[in-house]
Amino acid sequence: MKLEIKKYLYDIKESVDSIYEYLGDKRDFFEYQQNKLLRRGIERELEIIGEAINRILKLDSTIQIDNARAIVDTRNWVIHGYDKVDDVVIWGIISNHLPKLKIEIEKLLEE
Repeated sequence: MKLEIKKYLYDIKESVDSIYEYLGDKRDFFEYQQNKLLRRGIERELEIIGEAINRILKLDSTIQIDNARAIVDTRNWVIHGYDKVDDVVIWGIISNHLPKLKIEIEKLLEE
């Protein structure tokens, strides 16, 4: 695997870990919804994740990351549709998809 791809995988891992750090152990949706700084921080980390995956796919389209295209599309939605970002959708991504992405990225980094 190219070193550049490993760097992007590491960036993704750092962003995922940052999201978990921002949320803490409590992970309360209503606290998330009430805290603009927290929401914006998580949205920024999702942007980084999407951009890193986009760059990985341009370098090697055979890299196996489930839902890679959807992750890139989410990045575009957060950036370009900032006024339409739905807290419930973002929370669903955090709760349902981020744990799996974390495992996938860690496995790829071990290769």
